[in-house]
Amino acid sequence: MPILQLPSHLINQIAAGEVVERPASVVKEVIENSLDAGAQSVHIDIVAGGQKLIRIRDDGKGIVKSELALALSRHATSKISSLDDLEVVASLGFRGEALPSIASVARLTLSSRAVDAASAWQVEADAGQISAPQPAAHPHGTTVEVHDLFYNTPARRRFLRTERTEFGHIEKWVRRLALSRPEITFVLTHNQRTVLQSAGGSSADAQRQRIAKICGHAFADQCLYLERETEGIALSGWLALPTYNRSQPDMQYWFVNGRSIVDKTLAHAVRHAYRDVLFHGRYPAYILNLTMDPASVDANAHPAKHEVRFRDSRRVHGVVSQSIEVALKDTRPGGHDVAPIPMTRESVFYQGSMRLPSSTPPSGVREALASYQTFSTAAAFAARSPQESDIPPLGFAIAQLAGVYILAENKDGLVIVDMHAAHERITYEKLKRGFDDRNLVRQPLLVPETLVVAESEATLIEEASHLLAKLGLVVDRVGPTSVTVREVPVLLKDSDIEALLRDVLADLSESGQSERIADACDDYLATMACHHSIRANRLLTPDEMNALLREMENTERADQCNHGRPTWTTVTMSELDRLFLRGR
Repeated sequence: MPILQLPSHLINQIAAGEVVERPASVVKEVIENSLDAGAQSVHIDIVAGGQKLIRIRDDGKGIVKSELALALSRHATSKISSLDDLEVVASLGFRGEALPSIASVARLTLSSRAVDAASAWQVEADAGQISAPQPAAHPHGTTVEVHDLFYNTPARRRFLRTERTEFGHIEKWVRRLALSRPEITFVLTHNQRTVLQSAGGSSADAQRQRIAKICGHAFADQCLYLERETEGIALSGWLALPTYNRSQPDMQYWFVNGRSIVDKTLAHAVRHAYRDVLFHGRYPAYILNLTMDPASVDANAHPAKHEVRFRDSRRVHGVVSQSIEVALKDTRPGGHDVAPIPMTRESVFYQGSMRLPSSTPPSGVREALASYQTFSTAAAFAARSPQESDIPPLGFAIAQLAGVYILAENKDGLVIVDMHAAHERITYEKLKRGFDDRNLVRQPLLVPETLVVAESEATLIEEASHLLAKLGLVVDRVGPTSVTVREVPVLLKDSDIEALLRDVLADLSESGQSERIADACDDYLATMACHHSIRANRLLTPDEMNALLREMENTERADQCNHGRPTWTTVTMSELDRLFLRGR
């Protein structure tokens, strides 16, 4: 075939293949234009899953009459005018392709009234043909109506799913956009039935109400607010407590400069921050906003703008991971309100050797000790008669149950503590403080291990030798495809060196950094903590139980053991009253 210039309508339809994947794509693109126009209220009406009608109405700045037809022309936008603008783009839709692409595969009506205009105007587009502006009745703002999506491209229409499925994708995007802009009112209807109605508000309470409506009350009740700025990168949002986790990463929302995106670097940074407090195979839930210099983010890295590219992804990863780790440190009884409690003689048990019996006493003796222990501790609690403000978060121990759980009483009711899980977290945090990165000790191998790797991997090792040394690995390149491992972290001297090195290289190749060494060391320390923690059926004295409770209140991440299991729970007096039908 000879080389031909394609007609403009066909060019628009080809562009639509990138921009308009399904009805949800139309909704996303048009709402982003509404947000860029400064809208404070967005109404989305959907019919038949978006295949028959998509109507989006906003109260933004509107479009003047002379620019209505231009808004439906390719590469026409008010958001950039030069290459400099493109390098620091902060708006959501800036390519000028959305509306003409949509108009090429649907019947589109655009009605708008500018803020300072006396009347509204309307244009229609059908099969790429744009009508002349006509007067219309419309308040300040803009309405985009899209009828019969893909009516002229039946092959695309056949690939659409059921009405319910397509609306599910629309609802997902509307909820995501509503989370990104809590100050804006969103109303979503499907077949004239209201599905989502969320009033805008900037206060913390208003944001939490929107989160409860979109993500559920369980998430809203078990999340903490994060706000931190480091090195020109601001991170804010809501982190679910480790006790609220998911079987899949379906409740993870990232917004970079207001844009909803999916990014491997950011997802890995969060996963790394949760590594010590989340049960294996479970995923954290979060809604996080990253704000930084637009010049450091390439928002044009994906045709549908679902992804971004960072100029310094290592720095972004470090800031995000560290910020979340700091926020999760206070997942302990009492959280930020817990003041350091002075160490007493009760804490000797945790500072030195165990003072517990070396074997389990006979059942008769055990029952006698348990009854004495319960009586003496309860008597001590009563004799102490502390003011409510003086009662620590975990209260005071009153008994030990089945050699596994500590029962305590605080101002709210009954506290139940898994003593092994709690002591495991305390021991683990102490071990980590003793083996941090500054005290990383390398062990020379008696017989250096020579490995055969790909030439690209050997080159990477040569270029990143200083980074590998920081991680505790001293590796030399001895040939085009040969490397020799001479030193490893002392904690990992008995591990599979080859597998460890290959995993580190894979991480360096993918993201320019690796946490494999730190994670492997933490796994080793976690095993040590587990093996050196209190075992079941070990009898504790009242002082020892109270010492454990006080240590928990002063230990970071004490709400979970290092395997992610909860260490304590509480049963309030109201729950106990309901259980025994008191007050009825």
